[in-house]
Amino acid sequence: MSLENRMKQADQQWQSASYQDTISHILSRFHQRHREQLQELIPLAEKVEERHADHPDCSKGLADALKNAYADLSSHMMKEEQILFPMIQAGNYMMARMPIQVMEFEHDEHGATIEMLRTLTHNMTPPADACTSWRNLYQGIQEFCDDLQEHIHTENNILFPRVLSEQ
Repeated sequence: MSLENRMKQADQQWQSASYQDTISHILSRFHQRHREQLQELIPLAEKVEERHADHPDCSKGLADALKNAYADLSSHMMKEEQILFPMIQAGNYMMARMPIQVMEFEHDEHGATIEMLRTLTHNMTPPADACTSWRNLYQGIQEFCDDLQEHIHTENNILFPRVLSEQ
């Protein structure tokens, strides 16, 4: 299923779900998955960069970019898990306004990270002579980026507007 179709399906599925169900979905479908993805992708990127350092199409700095994404995303998700989501679940909607603004700003930064990863990987296109590890790396980064976009969409376009509309 395309990313666009997944986001449309998410719109329908989560628009009327309880906050608890939506947050549980975000935690299990996205937060845990992003941690797993990046923990797998970083060593794979290091391996590809090391083995193919002389290849003209080898992305220099990809492993470092993924490490930075992991650090930024880990901090972001921790703030959601420890501050924002408990506020929402407790019904403290007015108090959640400022943390939501911070999360939306950070989501924009994550969008810039996605664009940087696309640039470093030539839009997730490995060279014709790429080994299996290289192909798996780019496929994994594509899946991570798609999941992150869907995650951001679920929060920015479904969860946060509902919370902000509460009086």
